[in-house]
Amino acid sequence: QVQLVESGGGLVQPGGSLRLSCATSGFAFSVYPVTWYRQAPGKARELVVSGGTFYVDSVKGRFNISEDYGKNTVFLQMNSLKPEDTAVYYCKVRVRGLEYWGQGTQVTVSS
Repeated sequence: QVQLVESGGGLVQPGGSLRLSCATSGFAFSVYPVTWYRQAPGKARELVVSGGTFYVDSVKGRFNISEDYGKNTVFLQMNSLKPEDTAVYYCKVRVRGLEYWGQGTQVTVSS
């Protein structure tokens, strides 16, 4: 059974940092890439990071994805956070044609 569980969200001031985690199980972690999405209030869900090579323009130079293969966990390091980064952040994996999502973790950037 494929499972993804996000954690690490919270309230942070502008300019601060957070590290999100996506703990995974039930699939070959080294084979299927995990991607990060976010959904801000009133907006559509958008792709943030994919495959370690694609970063949406608004986060380039500030966000970085990494993996711990021993723990089957993907991290999203977010630096220099801005109010417009406020959103629910989700991790997703596509395994044999099926998409699996975590429950999301709230990130709020506010002074």
